Amino acid sequence: MDSLNKILITHTGSLPRPDALTKLYTQMVAGEPIDEGILDQHIASATRSVIKQQRDSGIDIPNNGEQCREAFFLYIQRRMKGFGGRGSRKPWGDLLDYPEFAEFSQANFAAKTMVSNRNPPVALKEVKYVAPEKNLAEIHNFKTILSEEWPSCSSAFITAPSPGMLAAAMHNRYYQNDEEYLSALGKAVSIEYHAAVNNGLLLQIDAPDLAMERHLTFADKPVDTFLKFAEDVVAQINKAIIGIPSDKIRLHVCWGNYEGPHHLDVPLKEILPILLKANVDGLMLPFANPRHQHEIDVLRDMPLGANQYLIAGVVDPLTNFIEHPEVIAQRIESATKATGDPTKVQAGTDCGFDTAAGMGRVTSDIAWAKLKVMREGAQIAASRLF
Repeated sequence: MDSLNKILITHTGSLPRPDALTKLYTQMVAGEPIDEGILDQHIASATRSVIKQQRDSGIDIPNNGEQCREAFFLYIQRRMKGFGGRGSRKPWGDLLDYPEFAEFSQANFAAKTMVSNRNPPVALKEVKYVAPEKNLAEIHNFKTILSEEWPSCSSAFITAPSPGMLAAAMHNRYYQNDEEYLSALGKAVSIEYHAAVNNGLLLQIDAPDLAMERHLTFADKPVDTFLKFAEDVVAQINKAIIGIPSDKIRLHVCWGNYEGPHHLDVPLKEILPILLKANVDGLMLPFANPRHQHEIDVLRDMPLGANQYLIAGVVDPLTNFIEHPEVIAQRIESATKATGDPTKVQAGTDCGFDTAAGMGRVTSDIAWAKLKVMREGAQIAASRLF
């Protein structure tokens, strides 16, 4: 990955959705009837808007902002068959230690118009990918608008969830064991992986499960049990991406895109050896938040592969503080020291700004200001590094 004497900037995927679009998604997820034609109009308008704003913010590698999805993994139920009913996600283990904060946080979210991903459907029958045309329509619509609004853009990405994220969130009620379920999910979501690259886009695999599930699904289990899960997920990802060049794939891993104590997060040093086994060139990790900023140094002891690069989170999507450009520059320089090579570093966000519609904690105007400041900080860093 050659950044040509420039620190490339990107982000994790989800960007703020307009209130009208969020309301439609909230109604849809609640089972209320909506006008699909009006929804499509709002999606097209919102996608065009986020592409323009990414262009104007100085983003180098943009996406469609996930405007056509109600949440980063929930959308998949409309492209696969076998899901139904409602499950229930375990509470985050760190919140259980701080009930006062948990109550405060729950009250804040209860007052918002938003899509919740806490009660997703479960697998009741054999899981199969049955709507490739919906995936291709998303890709086509994105590329069409991108060519109209930003014809000079040379690189763009699209996201898809990891099989582990789907398995952890959308519980197995059909397969004999979790290994069979994970394998079926990997085979199904592989269709989206290949479609992205076959249509000229970079693929970003969203895998918060490889860190977050330690203090969620596996909170009451030994760490080795979680690490075995992470190894199985990476193995399934590698199967799913067979035939895709590794330089076309980046893997996003995080500890959960929510404001909370995070004191039970699994250390990066425990999971990085597993992450490095993924056959991807790009590794996207969050280093802007106060719980994990120091862990950039782990990469000194566990270096990236020869062809791998780091997309370092240098902007926190959970705080309305706008980072100073110098802070961003310093974070980029720290990432460069850890990797030993500025051409192996890109700058990004810790996670998305709106991973489920309406869930974002940062207002739209500040989210875009943060991306513009990331460009400024990257320019400062590049002037000193190259």
